[in-house]
Amino acid sequence: MCLIAILISISWGSVSISFSEIVAIIHYKLVGLPLADHVQETTVSILWFIRLPRILMAYIVGAALAVSGTVMQSILRNPLASLYTLGVSSGASLSAALYIVLGISLSFLGFFALPLFGFLGGFITILIIMSFTAQLDKNMSNQTIVLVGMVFSLFVNGLLTLVIVLSREHIEPLIFWQMEGFSGRNRSEVFITFLMTVFCIIFLMGYAREMDLLSFGEEQALSVGVETKKVKWQLISICALLTGTAVAFVGIIGFIDLIAPRVTQKIFGSSHILVLPMSALFGGVLMVTADLIGRTVLAPQEIPVGAVPALIGTSFFAYIYFHKRKGSDLLC
Repeated sequence: MCLIAILISISWGSVSISFSEIVAIIHYKLVGLPLADHVQETTVSILWFIRLPRILMAYIVGAALAVSGTVMQSILRNPLASLYTLGVSSGASLSAALYIVLGISLSFLGFFALPLFGFLGGFITILIIMSFTAQLDKNMSNQTIVLVGMVFSLFVNGLLTLVIVLSREHIEPLIFWQMEGFSGRNRSEVFITFLMTVFCIIFLMGYAREMDLLSFGEEQALSVGVETKKVKWQLISICALLTGTAVAFVGIIGFIDLIAPRVTQKIFGSSHILVLPMSALFGGVLMVTADLIGRTVLAPQEIPVGAVPALIGTSFFAYIYFHKRKGSDLLC
């Protein structure tokens, strides 16, 4: 399914590329076989330098968001918990806005400067939330983390609005960063995001047993020797790194980290040694599909990639919320 989604996304667009052309170009670039006569050089350029980096970045970002959402929902035992709802995206946007408004120059970082600031903003936001939660609740209960995260997210959004109002002349670059999505991505960005995503997923896989136990409750986890507070800090920090890296390069994308984990757990159960990689695969497919819809439905105009999962995710969010309300307290 993953390969099919990627091939369809590569094939469809303003310029259609047949599957035979895709295979011929990949053989030409990777194996060194002569380029088939029916394949034009412009088609090679479109596939290799524009469409393939975009689709690979979409898949990697979708995988990163899905895995982080899976971890957050498991350790906080809340189907609506994610680093998006806890303010990582808001923190990244605020940091990027301050970078633009203050005119900070980091020429040695090149195009990585703004993404770096976005990542740091999201990462610092979650660290503040965790630190503040620890002060309020020494046990760092799930309910306290979610509530503090939601409140702090609203506060950060308020600061972002204030920055926008006071510095409207600088807002165009910020809007461009937020809406650019996967277009214009290059191989260096794809490679860095891939390495960070693989590193974080491998690290999280090492905590599969702890997450299995935490998903049944903190008391059960404590009874078998899991240091719940320490494990939460580590897992949430790695998830913030995972999400922050994705958000930094492509802007704010919500709901993938809510939809993908929920669907994956319904299909594959609750064992994280299986759910984590399956969430990554499904999240990638979901993101590639959303990107395909965004760039083809109103072609040649593109829908911002974050809008597509948001339109789908809003109804999904409402379903989870009201379904949960029928059974038990949402934050328990």
